[in-house]
Amino acid sequence: MANSSVSVLGMGRMGAAMAKTLSEAGFELTVWNRSPDTARTVANSIGARMAGTPREAARSADVVLTSLSDDGAVRAVYSGPDGIAAGVRPGAVVVEMSTIDPSVVDEIGDLVDATGADLVDAPVSGSVQLVEQGKLTIMAGGDAQAIERARPVLEALSARLFNVGGRGSGATIKLAVNALVHGINGALAEALVLAEAAGVDRTAAYEVFAAGAGGAPFVHYKQAAYQDPDTAPVAFSLDLVAKDLDLITGLGERVGVEMPVSLANLALAQRAIEAGLGGRDMSALAVFLRDSAHQ
Repeated sequence: MANSSVSVLGMGRMGAAMAKTLSEAGFELTVWNRSPDTARTVANSIGARMAGTPREAARSADVVLTSLSDDGAVRAVYSGPDGIAAGVRPGAVVVEMSTIDPSVVDEIGDLVDATGADLVDAPVSGSVQLVEQGKLTIMAGGDAQAIERARPVLEALSARLFNVGGRGSGATIKLAVNALVHGINGALAEALVLAEAAGVDRTAAYEVFAAGAGGAPFVHYKQAAYQDPDTAPVAFSLDLVAKDLDLITGLGERVGVEMPVSLANLALAQRAIEAGLGGRDMSALAVFLRDSAHQ
């Protein structure tokens, strides 16, 4: 599929960035979004075709990528008379890249199977900046041959592409990855506010964190957001943090694994949202803790 036609459904921050990167890589591109104005803006900016429905977008593509907000949005886009399953052609590969519950992958997989196409669940780890650089980490679950057919498209977006197992494995490992990321984020916010409240300069404290044993890549690329939270762009909102952690703790409950850190982080994110910070970047956990200390 080196000369594949590609459709990208979902023009949020990640989906729009994926569309731009794939267009620059030379793929023939179609885009769709629930809000037509958003899709039109993206299509015009990158020279892509705009589809009116998921069915229309799927019908024109060898590889269909979806990057959507949550389980409900995924179900709606795949099903019904205007959904992906109503339009996708036999032999195509549908790549579900949203962060969703693995059980939803099974649901939409059944719909896609009935069309003669293949579904791969391949969520990503990385920021919009890494999408634009083609340096995401992609975790793919599904039929190995289907993953290989989609590989040229996925490699245009990624520095690392992992085949992690059967269908649903991608969604599962993405939740595990995000449990780790949200754990780091919660600990980072807590540690920074602790040091600052005890009299250490915020910038000095962060530089020590970044240089020490806990200086994971996440700590480095969130430095500007944590040091100057009032001007931080929203890379990943606290609303989405809570959505992720709800999925993570739900999966843990189903498979019988205790998730005390994720449960604590979920409770913290919910408190920050209740304080009006839901639309802020995930680094605003430190803002919430800082404000709470002064109440």
